[in-house]
Amino acid sequence: MEHAADGSLLRDGFILLGFALVFVLLFRRLGLGATLGYLVAGAVVGPHVLGLVGNAEAKMGFAELGITMLLFIVGLELSPAKLWRLKEDIFALGTLQVLACGAAITAILAFVAHFSVAAALALGMPLALSSTAQVLPMLQSAGRLRTPFGERAFSILLFQDLSIIPMITIIAAMSRNPAEAGGPSGWLLALYTMLAIVGLIAAGRFILGPLFRWIGNLGEREMFVFAALFTVIASAALMELLGLSTALGAFVAGVMLADSPYRHELEADVEPFRSILLGLFFLAVGMMLDLSAIAERPLFVAGMAAALIVTKASVIFLIARVFRMPWRPALGLGLLLSQGGEFGFVLLGQAQSGFLIAPEAASLFGAVITLSMATTPFLMMATRAFREAPIDPVGERDGPSADGANALVVGYGRFGQTVAQMLMASGVPVTLIDSDIEMIDVAAEFGAKVYFGDGTRLDLLRQAGAADAELILFCIDGDQIDADWLESVHEAFPNAAVYVRAFDRRALIKLKNGPARYVVREVLESAVKMARLAMQGLQISNEEIDRAEDMYRSRDRERLRLQIETGDIRAARDVIITELAREPTPVGRGTGTAT
Repeated sequence: MEHAADGSLLRDGFILLGFALVFVLLFRRLGLGATLGYLVAGAVVGPHVLGLVGNAEAKMGFAELGITMLLFIVGLELSPAKLWRLKEDIFALGTLQVLACGAAITAILAFVAHFSVAAALALGMPLALSSTAQVLPMLQSAGRLRTPFGERAFSILLFQDLSIIPMITIIAAMSRNPAEAGGPSGWLLALYTMLAIVGLIAAGRFILGPLFRWIGNLGEREMFVFAALFTVIASAALMELLGLSTALGAFVAGVMLADSPYRHELEADVEPFRSILLGLFFLAVGMMLDLSAIAERPLFVAGMAAALIVTKASVIFLIARVFRMPWRPALGLGLLLSQGGEFGFVLLGQAQSGFLIAPEAASLFGAVITLSMATTPFLMMATRAFREAPIDPVGERDGPSADGANALVVGYGRFGQTVAQMLMASGVPVTLIDSDIEMIDVAAEFGAKVYFGDGTRLDLLRQAGAADAELILFCIDGDQIDADWLESVHEAFPNAAVYVRAFDRRALIKLKNGPARYVVREVLESAVKMARLAMQGLQISNEEIDRAEDMYRSRDRERLRLQIETGDIRAARDVIITELAREPTPVGRGTGTAT
């Protein structure tokens, strides 16, 4: 029997991981996210489709550790400084969103779908939550997580993650399960909660801090991983022992370590386990979906999903407008958070076990959450045209104008931002030009005025004041500029010194005979800087470091000269330093120090 059980476990693991791999890769490719891939994979292997894997309830119990670890990582993100900086968005915007959306959805379920008040509330609260597991990767992939828009979305999601604790308490208080009737009263649960939080904070200060310091001094990476998992599971187990939320214990454990020097190491150690267990959680949810109940009422599922999306998007849009967000990002925020979320499945399970809703209702509304999550990527793609300001140089989108700037910076990416900020720091007036609409909007959120336009057009440069400018700096990505075009710029604006960012030495060779005052190979100086720092770290003397840099630069200039003369990129290959030039300076010799 033991061997059979082991074989069954291995077989189930093989099937679940195999189907998850296929569907997650497919859904990622389609832009639908990993969460939906896990849900669909679970539904396919579950008892209602192929029936390849059973006992979803047992797997769910183990997989809920993924939710626990998710809240632990959320707690690690919530340092007191960050909490204070985002306090308005977290506690004002987040509170309004959860309360308003929960009330609106509860009212729809009670008065339109004719659920009892207790059942409507038990369903309305879960549906008010959005999917942290789906939204945060979307913001990260779009590069908007650290923008004001992304921070507001994160703040709402963070408050939603925190609100699951009181929601679980409310559902437990409304429970009709006779097995729970003899449990502790509400005030006693509140007392247990406070005592547990105080105990966890004390443990973090007096036990975990010294423990991690000791393990760190030992340099045992495996023990650090072991201690990180122990922290999460021990805090969750304490809460379970007291009859409280395991997620609350993990969250408190994360918060008490958020300001510790081990925070990033803990995140790195726990993240792989969280990802795997959270994926297993969604697989188990997919397996538990009663597809026959959904097939009997497909219009109800589709209608409720549509009502959920419209209600949440409208409420969040209105709240964002009250918080003085422009209507375009407010609409984007509403649509981005319009779906149900992973914690909804947890609360639906709590409501079902408390006899507040029937198992069929749990399956139906689990399908509603799943369908709403599937729509989010499509909604964001379909509404992009009117959520973003239209490209209209003579209308809403301002083109550059001659405003007396001494310098024009064309291209406001990572390179152009540094150039522009240093010029402005020295008091040089700058006009910024870029053709990337998203970059312009993100820059505006940080207070930078970037004009829309193609900076490789002479007429647009003239409109921007190039005739009177002293500097024109082309900081464009890639290889978009050639010597002939630079000659045209020089002839049109002879008083402006032209500086060009070159992608690599091929671009440098192509531009070498052009009229640019200086062509900068974009990674040369940073690479030289890193090499110098590395040698300083080896305590090589400054004289030896200077000698090595001079040797490299002189050989590089000679190689570049020969390449330009011959037009052959392979010229002067023997000039490249590929062997030790002489006996290296022994490590520890010299007095240079890293700066």
